[in-house]
Amino acid sequence: YDDYLKVTEQSHRGFSGRARLAGEFVIAAIACYAMMRTPGGTTSLAVPFVNGYVLDLGWAFLLFGPFVIVAFGNAVNLTDGLDGLAIVPVMIAAATLGLIAYFSGNVLYSHYLLINHVPFAGDLMVVCGALVGAGVGFLWFNAPPAQIFMGDTGSLALGGLLGATAVAVKHEIVLAIIGGLFVMEALSVIVQVASFKLTGKRVFRMAPIHHHFEQLGWSEPQIVMRFWIVAFVLAMVGLSTLKLR
Repeated sequence: YDDYLKVTEQSHRGFSGRARLAGEFVIAAIACYAMMRTPGGTTSLAVPFVNGYVLDLGWAFLLFGPFVIVAFGNAVNLTDGLDGLAIVPVMIAAATLGLIAYFSGNVLYSHYLLINHVPFAGDLMVVCGALVGAGVGFLWFNAPPAQIFMGDTGSLALGGLLGATAVAVKHEIVLAIIGGLFVMEALSVIVQVASFKLTGKRVFRMAPIHHHFEQLGWSEPQIVMRFWIVAFVLAMVGLSTLKLR
């Protein structure tokens, strides 16, 4: 709706921040409840770097799961501030989650890696692959200077899909590593706002943090390429947690 008003009326009116977050949380909660009630559904949480340890959240899953989905959706939304900046890290995270989904859905691999076996999770690899393919097509037109943009509709949907995939395969904590770039962007905004409200001072020259580097004199291509590198390294670290136990 917000994007529709921007295009049709050149207006920034739309849902308030609270209303949008509430709507996102309700939708995410419905999705998490459906995951919990499906055959083979579980409320357990895989803990990286700990051999065979699984934390069962119980009904708290209906709070934690939606939080992951909503938080990641908004983190991707905050990252989408420069041409091409968000889509490549999204594709990297999707490809990595696709591999994790395949391993989780395969009995032999899940037992070998000591991770949760989630029946039919391997099907999510197709979804992640489709996301990567769509991302490549989008990047063709979003590369600097961009001809098209994600908007809130695209960034929230992509981030939410990554979050939902991680929740479905029970690797929410690993998602924070794989998508560490998005976490960093979101935390920079939280720290900036909290610091300004509490002390009247700003920690960064501008938030999200990619704008901070712009203020430091980094060119847009430098920021985009370096953030892509960070996203790739973090994805490899996240993937390595499957074996480093």
